[in-house]
Amino acid sequence: MPIKNIEQLNLIPVDETLRLRAFDGIPDCALGWYQDVDTVWLVDGNRVPYTETRLNAMYSWLHDHGELYFIQVLENGTWKPIGDVTFWREDMPIVIGDPEYRGKGIGGRVVAALIQRGRQLGYEKLYVNEIYDHNPGSRHCFEKAGFRACEKTEKGNRFVLEL
Repeated sequence: MPIKNIEQLNLIPVDETLRLRAFDGIPDCALGWYQDVDTVWLVDGNRVPYTETRLNAMYSWLHDHGELYFIQVLENGTWKPIGDVTFWREDMPIVIGDPEYRGKGIGGRVVAALIQRGRQLGYEKLYVNEIYDHNPGSRHCFEKAGFRACEKTEKGNRFVLEL
């Protein structure tokens, strides 16, 4: 269910070197992430690279359903986008699009910040609609944050966190 009645924040500081910046309607930095077949495999369970049209459609859908943010790291005094995340009660799709930043705990830090956002909004539960069985890094990230599998899906599991 869309969260149109909730105003998205412009920035969510995660820590001194990591922040979430509201999607500005310009996904140029992301096209390369979604043309990488290994990233698409983790995200969609297939190896079909995104076109610009498909990327824009995905971001439009996500923006309509939740709070869409670019994940940014501070590097040499400049905020660099390295991925994206969308947050709403029913899902929290997160992509560390730049493979150089995977496996460094960034996803866990982002998830922790969004759990805090859920508490601020008064949510009792948060869900991750599906984590594919072939994406153990994502599963580990969410389980470490306290999510647990609650329902088997075609390609993996749905997860829930009680706040």
